[in-house]
Amino acid sequence: MQEMVTQIADQVRGTWRFRRFALVAAWLVACLGWVAVFAMPDLFQANSRVFVDTKTALKPVISGIAIDQDVNAQVNSVRQSLLSQPQLEPVAVKVGLVDRRTMDAPQVARVLAAMRDHIELAVHKAGDNDDRDAGNIYSIQYTDTKRERALQVVETLQMNLIENTIGGKRQGSEDAERFLDQQIRDYEARLREAEDRLADFKKNNVGLMPTEEGGYFARLQLEMDAVQKAQTALSVATSRRDELSRQLRGDAVLASTALPATPGGNGVAGDTLSQIKATQARLDDLLLRFTDKHPDVIAARENLAQLKSRREAEIAALKHGDPNAIANSSVSANPVYQSIQLQLNQADVEIATLRRELGGHQAKVAELRKNLDTMPQVEAEFARLDRDYGVTKANYTELVQRRDKARLGIDAQQSGSVRFDVVEPPNAAFQPISPKRSLMILAVLAGAIGVGAGIAFLIHKLRPVFTSARDLATLTGLTVLGSVSSAWIENQKRIRRNSYIRYAVALAGLFALGLVVLKLSNSGVRLSALRGS
Repeated sequence: MQEMVTQIADQVRGTWRFRRFALVAAWLVACLGWVAVFAMPDLFQANSRVFVDTKTALKPVISGIAIDQDVNAQVNSVRQSLLSQPQLEPVAVKVGLVDRRTMDAPQVARVLAAMRDHIELAVHKAGDNDDRDAGNIYSIQYTDTKRERALQVVETLQMNLIENTIGGKRQGSEDAERFLDQQIRDYEARLREAEDRLADFKKNNVGLMPTEEGGYFARLQLEMDAVQKAQTALSVATSRRDELSRQLRGDAVLASTALPATPGGNGVAGDTLSQIKATQARLDDLLLRFTDKHPDVIAARENLAQLKSRREAEIAALKHGDPNAIANSSVSANPVYQSIQLQLNQADVEIATLRRELGGHQAKVAELRKNLDTMPQVEAEFARLDRDYGVTKANYTELVQRRDKARLGIDAQQSGSVRFDVVEPPNAAFQPISPKRSLMILAVLAGAIGVGAGIAFLIHKLRPVFTSARDLATLTGLTVLGSVSSAWIENQKRIRRNSYIRYAVALAGLFALGLVVLKLSNSGVRLSALRGS
């Protein structure tokens, strides 16, 4: 922080060497700026406000049965046209800004453009923003170097706004009615031609017209989606049927099913599963009494092996769906087998139904594809004719309704459906609104001082000197052992002191001149106001 303060002090001391240049520049800039401020012309602003009341007693009566007289839109249109050259040029001629005898077209255009830039037309709601029927207040502002001319321009624009709105509404309504009559006759002929074309087309293309399901491509896509859906359902049903068939012939179902068998060598009759259980029990009993090499044990084991082989063969026959094996077995009496068989029969019925449905959709797709080159063109032509007929009929009906409402609106307009009230007549203050000379004079003074200081600082940068031993050591990289101060004799001190006094007097004179200029500026405004009155 200390180093930054030291650097700033060094720059100030260096700039102070060229204070005379700064003072001269400040005087020149200030004098030129003040002259420019005094040369600026005074600008006077004239204002006027007009209230447009559309909520009259007649409006609720004609609401909904006549074309709404959108007065605000009409006023806005007139408000925008007021700034056009055909509307603005007579006003400029009237107030003396344009002289057709001495001015050519480019000059007139430039004057009108400058005049247009100084005109401000605005609109504000008279009531709350939610109240659409409260009416609007239209304000007119114009800025000019002459107060009388500003008032005259605002008064003329206000009169044009009211007169052009009322006259434009009346003329516009009559023109609109004539236009509607002509358009209705044209659309009536078009509607008759469209009806004839549509009727002939329907006669020539019976059976090819679009149905309630949609057009050709919509129906084709619908059938193709139905084919895909049926194929998916058929695939799911087939998979379900295969799974049920696999379960029906599975080990879990068949293993619990009793199979018939003829009496074996051991004289035991009954189904094979019972014989296996009986033989296994007999073998276990023999093993308790005899060894493995006993003839009865060996015979029982051989008989058990034969029974198990026969059991496996019988189950294999059931798995392959052998009708004789199924008929001879008690598998049909098994509740699990009966449930799976019922589901399997239902799956077969569902598959047959889906196949017929799929065939029907595929036949429909094939039939539609045969007409691929014909039906789209027929539908496109029908859509075009129907669209033309619908548009023509809608326009014709709307024009007839608008003509009836327009006639009623003209009658309502003549009875008075809008009122113009001048809220604020054209007026202008006697004192100009600009320029703000007091502020500008002070700004010029501050700017002149800043410019002078900047010039002195720039010269210091162009012609630098060492203002301290630290700067010399920093630039050269050498160690400065000491510094010797200048010894001023009395005569030199007096000359230097007188120089400071002259500089202070010149600077004070600049501020004093600024105060005088400020006083003159205020006096000039008052004198200008007196001349304007």
